[in-house]
Amino acid sequence: MKRFLLLYLSLCSVWLSYSQVGLQQLLNNAALKHASVGIQVTDLNTGKTIVSHDPQKSLTPASITKVITSATALELLGSEYRYVTQVTLDESDPTRILVLGSGDPTLGSDVFGDNTTAFFINITDALKKELQPDREYSIYVVDNLFGYDGISPEWTWIDIGNYYASGSYGISIFDNTYKLFFNTSAKIAPPRILRTEPDMKKIRFTNFLTLNTTGSDNGYIYGIPFSYERTVKGNIPAGKAEFSIKGDIPDPGLFLGETLADYLVRSGIKISQVETARTDYLAKKQVQYKPGKIVHTQTSRPMKDIVQEVNVKSNNHYAEHLLRIIGRTQNTDIYSDALQAGIDYVKKFWEQQGISISSLTLHDGSGLAPQNAFSPAFLTEILAYMYTKSKNSKVFFDSLPKAGKDGTLRSFMRNTKYEGKISAKSGSIGGVQCYSGYLIDGNKQYAFTVMINKFNGTRPQVRSAIEKFLSTL
Repeated sequence: MKRFLLLYLSLCSVWLSYSQVGLQQLLNNAALKHASVGIQVTDLNTGKTIVSHDPQKSLTPASITKVITSATALELLGSEYRYVTQVTLDESDPTRILVLGSGDPTLGSDVFGDNTTAFFINITDALKKELQPDREYSIYVVDNLFGYDGISPEWTWIDIGNYYASGSYGISIFDNTYKLFFNTSAKIAPPRILRTEPDMKKIRFTNFLTLNTTGSDNGYIYGIPFSYERTVKGNIPAGKAEFSIKGDIPDPGLFLGETLADYLVRSGIKISQVETARTDYLAKKQVQYKPGKIVHTQTSRPMKDIVQEVNVKSNNHYAEHLLRIIGRTQNTDIYSDALQAGIDYVKKFWEQQGISISSLTLHDGSGLAPQNAFSPAFLTEILAYMYTKSKNSKVFFDSLPKAGKDGTLRSFMRNTKYEGKISAKSGSIGGVQCYSGYLIDGNKQYAFTVMINKFNGTRPQVRSAIEKFLSTL
């Protein structure tokens, strides 16, 4: 027994020594010469630190912020939580159709491979059984659950208007995203705009796009929420009969109402008006409606599927809705800031679990805000909690992409000894590259966070350096 214990301690000493060498190699890498680096690796069995470097330093996290958002949503709402959107008739006005938004980001979403138009088809079929073809009806979309500040005030102008920075409201439809198609075959700039999908009738584009011969997509759409004026800049590949980039739907609640109206009109139902709750909300008028007979109920996929989409595909839109529904469950006043209430709950919850939040600065749920910050130690403690204490441990672990296999980690650690044995979230924005998750290899069970800011090398060089470090664990 004593001999076995000595052998075990000897092996541990070798592992630790090897990890320290790997750490030093990472820190000495030329691509990180001017970078800020924070690292924490914790043994999940003992709680002891395996290797660390500036673990308490607050750094910009990018999308590893989604680890916090998804973990908190699972702990508060549970893995089987579902958003519920209802369509009812107004009891006080039987000619008014009400769409009651629940903040569901999955309505008409294509991320699960579902029929994106099924929501409208099902509602139309249900309403045709209730409505009279000789009467006129109106549609009122109640999309005020999160208010109308749908983006973080810390998001940058370069992101706002693009699909990955779409607004989050009580109603979401088609991932709050449209495609803008161009013909670049004439090789003349700006390229000719062909169409949008879905058809955005009101939107207007000022087109400054140029063309490139590299085949890369560097096209961006700029514009503020609820404005139909959009500016297109950057460059896209020349020589294409069709090429598309994606932007955010300016007013998803109204767009859902207008799309539903089109479906109903084509089915023979007369629609005279489409409104949303936004006008009444901004005027702080008490909305005069009374939900009556429920005509259709749309239930989302369960939370376990939603957090998997958040983490595997790094879905910003889903993450932002999660943080806001967290906030709204804590403060039901629709005039309160759902985003801030969600942030406040995140801090409160993890502090209650005995985790210091002193390093945490949070401005969104997705990590898009450059002003977000926290330490590697903080996030690694959350990972350890979710693995060793949470009743949602398996669901959370399974939501993270596998290195060399899934999502944003498909090419990370591929053809290494830890391919498929690391489950982690990646994070990257300008000058930021981070990884946070688990390394599970037999008795070797680690939680880790690697955060690198302001690197001077290329992103592939930094990723390679991190891969080499993780291979030494």
